[in-house]
Amino acid sequence: MTTLFVAKQYIKSFISKYEVYLKPLFKLVLALTTLMVINGKIGYMHRLDNISIVLILALMCSFMPMNFIIFVAAAFVVMHMYALSLECAAITLILFLVLFLLYFRFSPRDTIVVLLTPLSFMIGIPYAVPIIMGLLGTPVCAVSVGCGVIVMYMINYIAEIAPTVSGMEAEDMAAKFRFIIDGFMDGKEMFLLIAAFAVTIIVVYLVRRLSIDYAWTIAIIAGALVDVMILLVGDLMLDMNASIVGIIVGTVFAVALAKLVELFAFHLDYSRTEKVQFEDDEYYYYVKAVPKITVAAPSRTVKRINTSRRKASGSGQSHR
Repeated sequence: MTTLFVAKQYIKSFISKYEVYLKPLFKLVLALTTLMVINGKIGYMHRLDNISIVLILALMCSFMPMNFIIFVAAAFVVMHMYALSLECAAITLILFLVLFLLYFRFSPRDTIVVLLTPLSFMIGIPYAVPIIMGLLGTPVCAVSVGCGVIVMYMINYIAEIAPTVSGMEAEDMAAKFRFIIDGFMDGKEMFLLIAAFAVTIIVVYLVRRLSIDYAWTIAIIAGALVDVMILLVGDLMLDMNASIVGIIVGTVFAVALAKLVELFAFHLDYSRTEKVQFEDDEYYYYVKAVPKITVAAPSRTVKRINTSRRKASGSGQSHR
């Protein structure tokens, strides 16, 4: 355990020392990954499915605010949808406008959440997002997580129905609109995930703020159990035939990632807890103080030997 804390100190000092360079690099990697995933899932406009264009836009995003990545990603999706059909582009644009209104109204600083939520589904760890956001954020983060879930399902849904939409008559626009909207709104799994993630974020947030020992660990376990319970009950009620093993295994990975986040963000030594009581003219105060675990990084001591003195000593002996 001490090794982990030492590694934590090294990582924190490294990040603080090279923060000026690491922030643009992080935005570059995030933008590059997002755009490449979009091209891989819905690469209908071949001009955008070009590594040169992706690199140029990712470099632009690295020097712009984080929200700029969202606009570029949204524009990428809309243009790919336009290459598929005008109806898909119009529906996607309207959906993005509604999501932007919700996002900028409630959680405009959670850019990374909106982007990482779809990416977490791609790599198979979606259940880690609500637990971690409950630890690091507030219940308002449920809006950003919900937006990310909707975007992910929209992209997957369009990718599934693309052959059907391409085969429909170009003149029958009303039928295309009705087909796309009805199929998307019938996504029971999407609404179930949004509800489960929102409740999980709220539960984790409320538990980790309690004045109890190991509050963050209890919050992680409580959030994981609540998430699994809602998903399993919803699966039975809606008859979606979801993978129970996948939900459980994904939740276990989510708990492991959340514990790693706890190690870096919040780690206390409950064995040295102190309770203090004092008063003033109007109130009595009962304070519980729990110290953080801090481990100083081992310092290297370099021992220098004065070679000039050794040479002088040696020459004196030889002169004798």
